[in-house]
Amino acid sequence: MDALNTFLEGLNDIIGSNSSWFPFILLGAGVFFTLYLKFPQIRFFRHAFQIVTGKYEKDSFEGDTTHFQSLTTALSGTVGTGNIAGVGLALYMGGPAALFWMWATAFFGMCLKFVECTLSHKYRIVAADGSISGGPMYYMERKLNMKWLAVLFAIATVICSFGTGNLPQINNIAVSIESTFFIKPWITGGVLAVLLALIIIGGIKRIAKVTEKIVPFMAFIYIVGALAVIIANPHGIVESFSMIFSNVFNGSAAVGGFIGASFSFALTNGVSRGIYSNEAGQGSAAIAHSAAKADEPVSEGMVSILEPFIDTLIICTLTGLTIMASGTWNEKLPNTFQRADLEIVQGVWNQENPDHIRPLKRHLNRQAHDPIVPFEGVLFIDQGHLADSTAVTIIHARSIAENVMFYKGGEPYSGELAVTEGKPDDVDVQLEGNSLLHSAQLTAHAFRKGFLGDNGKFIVSVGLLLFAFSTVISWSYYGDRAITYLIGLKYVLPYRIVYVIAFFAAALADTTIIWTFANIAIVLMALPNLFGILMLHKDMKTSIAEYWVKFKNEHPEDAAKMKIK
Repeated sequence: MDALNTFLEGLNDIIGSNSSWFPFILLGAGVFFTLYLKFPQIRFFRHAFQIVTGKYEKDSFEGDTTHFQSLTTALSGTVGTGNIAGVGLALYMGGPAALFWMWATAFFGMCLKFVECTLSHKYRIVAADGSISGGPMYYMERKLNMKWLAVLFAIATVICSFGTGNLPQINNIAVSIESTFFIKPWITGGVLAVLLALIIIGGIKRIAKVTEKIVPFMAFIYIVGALAVIIANPHGIVESFSMIFSNVFNGSAAVGGFIGASFSFALTNGVSRGIYSNEAGQGSAAIAHSAAKADEPVSEGMVSILEPFIDTLIICTLTGLTIMASGTWNEKLPNTFQRADLEIVQGVWNQENPDHIRPLKRHLNRQAHDPIVPFEGVLFIDQGHLADSTAVTIIHARSIAENVMFYKGGEPYSGELAVTEGKPDDVDVQLEGNSLLHSAQLTAHAFRKGFLGDNGKFIVSVGLLLFAFSTVISWSYYGDRAITYLIGLKYVLPYRIVYVIAFFAAALADTTIIWTFANIAIVLMALPNLFGILMLHKDMKTSIAEYWVKFKNEHPEDAAKMKIK
């Protein structure tokens, strides 16, 4: 597992969403379409709400779902781990400035969503079983005549259905449920795997009926819980916004247990968590929107504008403010150390020493000329305590770990412990102590700092369960549409079986490895989609013009109120 984690981290730095070049491609495409289409995320925002209410909907329109069902299905695919655990991970990795870059990704992502969903709906087809099949692979083949690009995107979609839609969701559900209700991950994974199988066998219509009920209900409960923390910590609100904006272009400074993050780390983690949260530019939600009952693709594209707004600008912002206002984002707390987040390094490094901050920050941000090296050798442990505490420093979760204890078989460990490249050779030796929290654990702890007290953690656990589980359901649909495109309908059932098995297995896996794989999968899917929509920029502008001509003819009174020329 150590070797796998090292390999995936190296791959993520090169071609994953944590690479230095990907944020600029994603944001660049968003900026281009925002300017080219004259800020559609602002101009069409109100009209999008009118469409999603069903005001212009007719039963005669071809499709499998209503506008509202398509929105909730797509939202169920985005509102999940990214909103609860992803924001916690972004703040842990990049500091407060990462939230700004999540906002930027969402604002420009509203425009990217509009484009990719419009084009995917426009070039959708009716599958052999009578269901609607759509998504970027269809405009790539039918309009661009790039079958190879369509195949590449469809393969990436299958990979991403596991990498972002499946594995991280159940992994974070299992961790959260265990910490809150003390239920073993294999039990959580097993029960939910059975439930998942029963739901996804019913296809998009059953999926839509489930998600349209889960998403609005849980979003309301989660927002109330977040506000209970934010309002209880009013002094932290202004300070939170101050930290976000003051650190945007110079990185986050060391505060509390947080050692600091470079500008690059804040940018890449904010953008990667932003696209993971709202999937704008990834092309996934376009598959759900393609199934909507609509005679005009642009109308469904407008509905999709609402997704990044709800997902990131509302829910992720509330999560971020909850974590920062409560002060938990830089607080060292009792923690069971995950191996992927653990590193034992040579020498004594002290965060209280100003001369040590810069080397520690350089090490944790993987910058050049790193003076800190992993420890190689043997440690001597006595009744769980490190006998020679002057020889090494234990780093866990990007922080200097404190009050560290070594356990084996549930008992304090005594004896020699060989260490290779900063990791204990004996994987059965477990370390516990105080360090920073991240992902769902961080968010759950923050929710305990409000009016609800310790009961706040239940909102996070139940919210994560419902949000993330609905995400898994929606991504099974994205994956089976890609399978249908690649090799046909008869292979959808085998795909679903593998999907359910992987879902159960991921409940027992290391969280850090799962996140790293997700970062790589996102880019594999986003790059062909971004290339495709950029190639069709003129097609998109023409589609918008044609939509408004038709709208004025069919709804002259509404067009007059909207002052459409």
